[in-house]
Amino acid sequence: MTDTVFALATPPGRGAVAVIRLSGPDCDRVLADLVAGCPPVRKAMVRNLQYEGRKLDQALVLRFKAPNSYTGEDCVELHLHGGRAVVEGVSDALAGLGVRPAEPGEFTRRAFENGKLDLTQAEAVADLIDAETSEQTAQALGQLGGALAGVYAGFRRDLLTALALVEAEIDFPDEDVPDALAQRAAPVLSALEGDLEAALADGQRGERIRDGYRIVLIGETNAGKSSLFNALVSREAAIVTPIPGTTRDVLDATLTLGGYAVTLSDTAGLRESDDPVEAEGVRRARARAEAADLRLWVVAPGDPVDGPALDLVRSGDLRVCTKADLGRTDWPEGGVDIQSLVVSPTDGKGMDQLDGWLAERLASDLSGGDFPALTRARHRRRLQDVLASVHAAQGRLSSAPELAGEDLRRAADALARITGEIGVEDVLGEVFSTFCIGK
Repeated sequence: MTDTVFALATPPGRGAVAVIRLSGPDCDRVLADLVAGCPPVRKAMVRNLQYEGRKLDQALVLRFKAPNSYTGEDCVELHLHGGRAVVEGVSDALAGLGVRPAEPGEFTRRAFENGKLDLTQAEAVADLIDAETSEQTAQALGQLGGALAGVYAGFRRDLLTALALVEAEIDFPDEDVPDALAQRAAPVLSALEGDLEAALADGQRGERIRDGYRIVLIGETNAGKSSLFNALVSREAAIVTPIPGTTRDVLDATLTLGGYAVTLSDTAGLRESDDPVEAEGVRRARARAEAADLRLWVVAPGDPVDGPALDLVRSGDLRVCTKADLGRTDWPEGGVDIQSLVVSPTDGKGMDQLDGWLAERLASDLSGGDFPALTRARHRRRLQDVLASVHAAQGRLSSAPELAGEDLRRAADALARITGEIGVEDVLGEVFSTFCIGK
């Protein structure tokens, strides 16, 4: 990219400070047209910004010279007073000086194309901007620091080692090289297969940290799901009435438990209904429960033992016995061997224990692991391709080393598409389209 771009790097609207960033070869020329005397590189200096004889603002100005900048190009930051009129005036001046407004993610894309970041680190920048919990922040910072890139680099080294052994046997059959040289790649590939399987067998831990752990409340009508939902999210988010079937659609809320992002869903009571609206709500409730990471089976005293929620409950879910304030204890147990907690959202009984149980469950499901967590489905798909190609190569080492070599090249290609080490124009749009304009 040879043109110069600019964008607001802070949220739009009124604020104390607004930062406009520029990147490209014309940064110094543009700055010289705005200020009297460009500041030294990497020194913050106060300057009056002027354009066509009109003062725009008194700003803090920073210059960075390529390649020592975020994008690897010449860059300028203008720290302005945060009024909308100031930002609009400076933006109009930059456009008048021939600077183009940046596309979403264009600054980070330039950093990638100039070798400042690989694709996994570029994705981490977007994740860090979007992080709302401490665990999301920690995961993004680890990835930005090269945690995932280091794992993938190790996979790549193993692939190249194995490929070199296979290619040596293919290319130099008449030379003085050890017999069955390709067979020496087998232990390397076996170890690599194990590492790939371990990376993929993480229960989508990184994606759940990034996107939010999904907890769904299921149960009979009037079991107390909406009251429990409101208590967990600490606000009156769902309508609560004694009328069965009040909740007819899925209601989502986001909250933080133990440093992890959670999407909690209240759903329609599970029962047969001739009402098409309620029937659709029940269908959606079942679909959401099937896709959840954890289901809370909410039961009230007197609910049927063999209720329709039973076919949705899985091992590891939790039975939440509500309405403990009524003084009754005839909650259904059903035929599922899962833990139970007794609560009352009305008077708060058992709610601290429920919060603690959920926090422990999140930590158990989402913490730990031998590998940095895969944070996107894109990575998972490519690693599955790598594993399939490595497995195919293993089976061909002795009988067809030429085909094994081709399998390993396909594996290396799939791996390189994760980090962007080869031409991957088809994935760049997907990666950078999620960014905000000023990044």
